[in-house]
Amino acid sequence: MADDLLLVRARELWAELAGSPVEFRPSGGAQVVVAPGSRLCPPSWTGIVRIGDAVLVTAPSVQAAGLVDDAARRMTHEEVVDVARLRAVLPVLDVLGPASLFYLGHDGFLPAHEGIGVEQSPSGDGGLVALLALAGEEETDESGLEDISSPAFCLRRGDEVVAAAGYRSWPQSVAHLSVLVAPHCRGRRLARVVASAAVAHALDAGLLPQWRARSCPSRRVAVALGFRELGTQLSVRLGDVPLDEGR
Repeated sequence: MADDLLLVRARELWAELAGSPVEFRPSGGAQVVVAPGSRLCPPSWTGIVRIGDAVLVTAPSVQAAGLVDDAARRMTHEEVVDVARLRAVLPVLDVLGPASLFYLGHDGFLPAHEGIGVEQSPSGDGGLVALLALAGEEETDESGLEDISSPAFCLRRGDEVVAAAGYRSWPQSVAHLSVLVAPHCRGRRLARVVASAAVAHALDAGLLPQWRARSCPSRRVAVALGFRELGTQLSVRLGDVPLDEGR
């Protein structure tokens, strides 16, 4: 799948998640919209997603939208997702992200051929539950593995599940990937092995795999499997901006 088609499908996804009729500008730059119900960010936050050279921003109020739109007009599409730049021009109180957004089509997939031994397991599998507990709440939440709608693709060492991956079905036929490796087994390329199985399953189902990464190791796994980095996502909570009356 060519990068331009990946861009189109990724933009369709995030435009739908915006929760308000809006599109990425074909000419690039930032498009700001008032969308209190946006799924780009937590409630009352401002969500920012860049796909290619176009940026979509959802604000919780007219006042916030005006403030962000005024700032975005003076920034490039890369600066709009730069936390330091945003802090310099907006009253930013908190930030979630940024996270890099990667996408993959059939033609670009580089499967991990050493994936022999990966098995499909139900969500209630005891070994999988033990892996989630071992990783801890923070890493489990970051991985999103508890929320997958696909089977879990697990790699075992004896009775222990040491790595697992799966995906959650998102709008626009997108498969949002989740991967988790036991802390004592990292650095052994296990993430790409289980992730490869999950990606193959998603592609066979006609879905568009999406990989969201904040850490360097996660980015390396995505690139090793052939994912293309096409964008950035972050959320900011602004101070001194009142919400619209009636909310």
